Amino acid sequence: MSPQLQAIWMYLAASPLLGLALTLLAYQGALFIYQRSGNHPLANPVLLAVAFLMLLLQATGTSYQTYFDGAQFVHFLLGPATVALAVPLYRHFRKVRAMLLPLLAALLAGSLTAIVSAMAIGKLLGASPATILSLAPKSVTTPIAMGIAEGIGGIPSLTAGMVIVTGIFGAVAYPYLFNLIRVRDPAAQGFAIGLAAHGIGTARAMQINPQMGAFAALAMSLNGLLTALLIPLLLPFIKNTL
Repeated sequence: MSPQLQAIWMYLAASPLLGLALTLLAYQGALFIYQRSGNHPLANPVLLAVAFLMLLLQATGTSYQTYFDGAQFVHFLLGPATVALAVPLYRHFRKVRAMLLPLLAALLAGSLTAIVSAMAIGKLLGASPATILSLAPKSVTTPIAMGIAEGIGGIPSLTAGMVIVTGIFGAVAYPYLFNLIRVRDPAAQGFAIGLAAHGIGTARAMQINPQMGAFAALAMSLNGLLTALLIPLLLPFIKNTL
């Protein structure tokens, strides 16, 4: 970066709202590209916005903390946004009630698989105990995942990164996976997306189909609660294997 541009950037970086402005502009630009691509999964707006912000922070030498000081308002809105997902869930409550037992079975199987598989892969690749513990809640929405990681001795910042990677991968890959295994039901698709890809996957499901979004919201919420209960129960066994 030229000295002139560097000086301009340093001036702008002094404003705490720079991170917020960059986040909104990056997402709006990514959303424009996504729509122009015909809503192609590989042009996922979250993926594009994250990539742009990473390159920008790297090019300008800006620390993540400096960026987050301005962008934390978006982080704060994750809570109200999650609560608002109850609206589409209420609209499809009759179908949820009819599928209650299969959904609970899928929830338990999916939650355990997400925890055990992530930690097993980390163990096989030689990750440190703290890193392995940080991987356990990677399929849970960020605020819950970071709290779980901190409570069990993991690294919350690493957990947050893995949560984002997991959500983006799920939002990008799910159409190909469902076509491969021939799952067509919007409710089943939505529940699987919300369970595996938390908030990012749920946001994508909302764009596709209201019913899919409702079941994704249900899975995301229940998985957060169940994971927060399961990991402390499994922690003695987990630590014995590390």
